[in-house]
Amino acid sequence: MKNLNQWSVSAARLWMLVASIGTSFCISAAQAQNYPNRPIKMIIPYAAGQGTDLVGRYVADELSRALKQAVVIDNRPGAGGNIGTQLTAKSAPDGYTLMIGTNATHAANAFLFSQPGFDAQADFEPIAMVGILPLVYVTLPSNPVNNIQDLLAAARSKPDALNTAVSTTTCRMAHELFKMRGGAVMMPIDFKGSAQSITAVLGGHVDYMVDTIASLQSQVGSGQLKALGVTSLASSRLLPGVKSIAEQGVSGYELVGWTVIFAPKGIPAEAAQTLASNINKTLERADVQAKLLQMGVDSQLKSGAELKSFIASEKEKWGKLIGAAGLKPA
Repeated sequence: MKNLNQWSVSAARLWMLVASIGTSFCISAAQAQNYPNRPIKMIIPYAAGQGTDLVGRYVADELSRALKQAVVIDNRPGAGGNIGTQLTAKSAPDGYTLMIGTNATHAANAFLFSQPGFDAQADFEPIAMVGILPLVYVTLPSNPVNNIQDLLAAARSKPDALNTAVSTTTCRMAHELFKMRGGAVMMPIDFKGSAQSITAVLGGHVDYMVDTIASLQSQVGSGQLKALGVTSLASSRLLPGVKSIAEQGVSGYELVGWTVIFAPKGIPAEAAQTLASNINKTLERADVQAKLLQMGVDSQLKSGAELKSFIASEKEKWGKLIGAAGLKPA
């Protein structure tokens, strides 16, 4: 009788366990089907008003309309984007915390900081690309150099005599890659910002400048500066009529800034798919693409394995360039 009672108790406990698991599964399935059922937080690792912040806010606003759920911005600037990126990496992977990542946070910073506080690949799941930010080489209209082949010829004829203004790590790396692929020895001159670089070129103190198209559109459009070539693999919608450096004979040249939406590693597959699908559908809209172009972003559709491969190759590229430039981690 004692054994029979023990068996009955064990069977009851087993039934309760099975029922509990079944209930939990049903709840999880229901939550997945109803995702998102509460506001999503979008961490932006830069200050409010900065370019990445403006793009992030616009995309978050459009995503909230698509999901019919609020997407709330949380600016966490500092340490070159590392503070907000660390916070995202440590957040629950439940689909309710996302971040706007860039070529700095998820490629360059691994080589510029000895302890960034996260692993850009192991700690994150890339959801969808927002777009790229191509750069452009410019000079004064009076300069006889009119294109990239002219620039290469001038640089090779006067090694180290020509200089180029750069104002960010992205600008510096674009120039380092140009030197490597084009075989042109041109000295980079560091400035604190795009405005200072533009002033130096317009004043004739520096021969050339490379910066984002967004930073130089006004001067190129007004004829104050002459565009020589853009740094995307092909010509950009941001600057129609200007060929890319690769299209002008520097094979394989490509270096751009980029913006990608990430989630903490471990996000449920259903949530990741819902987000990626809605973001890509949003970016396919002509009005959204036009608005992003106004912000200096050329929208690109990438998600899944293609996006992961892109980010891995970008990290490798940035590591090589930073090493070639002699930059040491802080």
